[in-house]
Amino acid sequence: MNNPTQTQKEIIMLAEQGNAKAQSNLGWMYANGLGVPQDYAAAMKWWTLAAKQGFAEARYNLGVMYYNGDGVPQDYKAAEKWTTLAAEEGHADAQFNLGLMYAKGQGVPQDYKTAEKWWTLAAEQGDANARNNLGMMYDKGQGVPQDYKTAAKWYTLAAEQGIAKAQYNLGNLYRKGQGVPQDYKTAEKWITLAAEQGIARAQYNLGVMYFNGDGVPQDYKAAEKWLTLAAEQRNARPQSNLKWLVANKKDDDDNE
Repeated sequence: MNNPTQTQKEIIMLAEQGNAKAQSNLGWMYANGLGVPQDYAAAMKWWTLAAKQGFAEARYNLGVMYYNGDGVPQDYKAAEKWTTLAAEEGHADAQFNLGLMYAKGQGVPQDYKTAEKWWTLAAEQGDANARNNLGMMYDKGQGVPQDYKTAAKWYTLAAEQGIAKAQYNLGNLYRKGQGVPQDYKTAEKWITLAAEQGIARAQYNLGVMYFNGDGVPQDYKAAEKWLTLAAEQRNARPQSNLKWLVANKKDDDDNE
C-alpha cells in the first residue's frame, strides 16, 4: 500500500471486478488526473458504474459533473437526479447542493421550503455553508417564518466554523439587537473576523463603527483603513465614502 503505483493497480483491478468503492475512487483519479491522464469520460464511466450500485459518493460526483458541465453538457435535470439519490442516502454535500438547486430553481421548480429541508439535514451533519444559508432563510423569512433567534443560532454555528458571511451576518444581528441582546462589543468581534476575510460590507460597517465609536473606541484612522479596503472592493473612491459617512453617519444593513 506504500507503493502508489501498486495502489493504482489494485484500485483498477478491484474496479474491474465490480467493487463500487474502487470504481468511485478510479473515477476520482480520472477526474483529477491523479496517477492517470485526466479524462472526464473515463471518470463518468466509473462513477456511473459505482452509482448504479448505490454508492453515494459516486452519485454525488455525477451530480457535480452535470451541474458544472465538467466533460458533459451542463444538465441541471441530470444533476438533480444524481444529487437527490446521494442526498437521500445521507450524503451531506449532496444535501447542501440539492438545497441550493431548490433555492435557485435549477433543474427543479424554485422551492425555498424544500431547500430548507435539505439544508437542515446537511446542517445537522455539520455542513457550515448549510448552517449559514439556514441562518439567512430565518433572517429574511425565506421559506420559513422570520425568526431572528433561530437565524442567530445557525449563524453562530457557521461563524464558529469560520464562514465569513455568517460572521458578518451574526455581527449584524448583535449590532441591531435582533434575536440576541444588542451588544456592540460582540458585534465588533464577529464583524472584524469577517472583515479580515475580505467581506466588503463587514469592512464598511467596521469602518462605520470606528467612525462613530460603536463598541470600539472612536478611531478615525481605523475607520479610514476599513472604509478604504471596502471601497477598493466596490470600485469606489475611499474619500467619497468618508465624505458621505461624515454627512450621513449611516451603515450598510444588508446581509452578505
